[in-house]
Amino acid sequence: MSAEVSLLTQLAIILIAAGVMTIISKALKQPLILGYIVAGFLVGPHLGIFPQFSPESVHEWSEIGIIFLLFSLGLEFSFKKLLKVGSSAIILAGCIFAGMFFLGITMGRTMSWSMMESIFLGGMLSMSSTTIIIKTYDDMKLKDRPYAPLVFGTLVIEDLLAILLMVLLSTMAVSNSFAGGEMIMGIAKLAFFLILWFLVGIFLIPTVLTKAHQFLNDEILLIVSIGLCFGMVAIANAVGFSSALGAFVMGSILSETIEGERIEHITNPIKELFGAIFFVSVGMMINPGVIGEHWGSVLVITIMTMAGLATFSILGVLVAGKGLDNAVHVGFSMAQLGEFAFIIAGVGCNLGVLRDFIYPVIIAVSVISAFATPYVIKLGDPALKLFREKLPQRILDRVEQPSEASVDSRAERSEWKNLLSAYTLRVGLYGVVLVAILMASNLYFGKILAAVLPSLGDFISRIIVTTGTLAIMSPFLLGIAVNNGSISRSAHKLLSENRNAQWPILALMLLRIAIAMIFILMVVLRYFNLAGWTVIVILIAGFSFFIAAKSSVHKFSRLEERFFSNLNEKEMMQRRRAPVTSTVNDKMAGHDVKLDSITVSPDFEYVGKALKEMPFRSETGANIVKIVRGSRSILIPSGNEPVYPGDRLLAVGTAEQIDALHRFMDERSTVPADIAKEDEEFVVEEITLNEESHLCGRTLRDSGMRNAGCTLISVMRDGKLMTNPPADFHFTAGDAVWLAGLKTSVDWYR
Repeated sequence: MSAEVSLLTQLAIILIAAGVMTIISKALKQPLILGYIVAGFLVGPHLGIFPQFSPESVHEWSEIGIIFLLFSLGLEFSFKKLLKVGSSAIILAGCIFAGMFFLGITMGRTMSWSMMESIFLGGMLSMSSTTIIIKTYDDMKLKDRPYAPLVFGTLVIEDLLAILLMVLLSTMAVSNSFAGGEMIMGIAKLAFFLILWFLVGIFLIPTVLTKAHQFLNDEILLIVSIGLCFGMVAIANAVGFSSALGAFVMGSILSETIEGERIEHITNPIKELFGAIFFVSVGMMINPGVIGEHWGSVLVITIMTMAGLATFSILGVLVAGKGLDNAVHVGFSMAQLGEFAFIIAGVGCNLGVLRDFIYPVIIAVSVISAFATPYVIKLGDPALKLFREKLPQRILDRVEQPSEASVDSRAERSEWKNLLSAYTLRVGLYGVVLVAILMASNLYFGKILAAVLPSLGDFISRIIVTTGTLAIMSPFLLGIAVNNGSISRSAHKLLSENRNAQWPILALMLLRIAIAMIFILMVVLRYFNLAGWTVIVILIAGFSFFIAAKSSVHKFSRLEERFFSNLNEKEMMQRRRAPVTSTVNDKMAGHDVKLDSITVSPDFEYVGKALKEMPFRSETGANIVKIVRGSRSILIPSGNEPVYPGDRLLAVGTAEQIDALHRFMDERSTVPADIAKEDEEFVVEEITLNEESHLCGRTLRDSGMRNAGCTLISVMRDGKLMTNPPADFHFTAGDAVWLAGLKTSVDWYR
């Protein structure tokens, strides 16, 4: 019972402190993150005001907050979006990691830290804070800016690198040597599980949600989505990955479903709640004693970290060819220490390779950089202006050239490249599924069969398990071994253009069949010892089967069709609902062009006037491409088209132009002062009539109430209440009447 009371007490203290400090922050026009961090510092264990909190409880609250924040990020930024910015994000993450890792080692050695401590410092400084940036972008409404996808994609890749880095640093700390094999195994393990989770998740979850759509009200959908999130967190922990990665993966999978936006909407309050808890927990980690003792190290590491992250981020974006504008904003966004720095520091302290003071120093650096993040991001615009004023024109011309990435992505590739890409992708994806089935067979199939049918003999059990495993594998074996889809199209085109292409194409086909046969032999040899001639017979039979199976492969393509249907279902639905938005987004991807919908307020100054009478184009630069009025859509409206209350205006422009249009609409939709005054003076009062009352002896029709600005609600006569009496009702002395209206009018009838 005491533990339960302690948990509730902690939650009460956290939320009350967060509420008070965020109100103060809002009143002072400061970022909400500042309020959360200050609240955490005040209630944390280091000041001793609230002894309920221990380092362990702080870690638990922080872990829950990270789970919901990363789940929310996955819902907003899916794997498909990650793939679209993949190469640029990889280049950027690589530049940051390499630069900061070297900078961290240099700083550590300069401060007389040991080589192992310096290596750990380099690892801790090599990534930015996902949760801080998510919250700051949300508060500052920057998620729709053209550079936001690049920032989020880089953060995801940095988190994946952090997982690999922990494996490498842990091994180095124990063996005191570089473990390249461990690193390679870690990368392979991470790639395997990410691909497997994505394939299985996209195949199963959208199908289940679609079939259960009629039963999914908000309550049930909330429970299901949170349950799936924590289920993936448990699976990620079970295979050695972080809770944050599991939450992000499930959010990414759910974002590809038709319920993705709805899930994001209903889970938003939970994200806000536990996000607040996370940032309060960050503030709890501030130890003023350690900061005071090692203030020099904290100051040096903080300045070098923020400057280094900003510098290497700007260089990375420029190397990726994304232009100076994106480079500056991304650089100023990434200038803070990430949460994985805590984890890496904790690993080093637990292994005994870091001195005790390093952990609180790193926490202090993280908190200070988190505190400064909103202000640093705001410096992006003036810094960009300064760069454009001070840099030589030849450098500006070079770095501000439009990115070639979008041109390259649209450029026609050679058919050989198309063929090899499709070939590698198919073999890789199907191979991951086959390895997973093989692992499940080795670990579970035999045990399940023995539990269900314990009386079966060993030989019969092995036959059943082998047959069942191969049966489950069969669609995926056919997927690897038999030409289909883009492979067939590219192969036919190459053969029609050059008959000599048949030999390399044949070699590729035989190689795919050989890969499929390897999986078959792995299953069979797992349960049976075969003679050499038996293996040869199996190989010949297998090759013959796969070569002849081309005509029947369509029977097994339903799995593939279902997967791609689920993967593209959300986009197809969006295209049907919003063809204009989808078309513009497709054609203008990678550019600072944004579509947004704005609903016309009844108080809008230009209601009833034509578009050409509204100065929105001259004042904002945005353009109206569509008006939705009830069930009617007006595409490319003319300047003579009037605007009415409730119209939805679809506007196109840059992010800055769209923001200006929102301000234009808000500023010209204010309530007139006289209306606000009337609302303030509205009253409902009871009046008892006497012989001198204005109403006494009159009928309701003759009272003139409506013209005077008030109305009769009810009359009490002889203990009987009459509501809304008829127009010929006569008022008499002693009646208790309830009048509603302007206070001056009601007082006149007393």
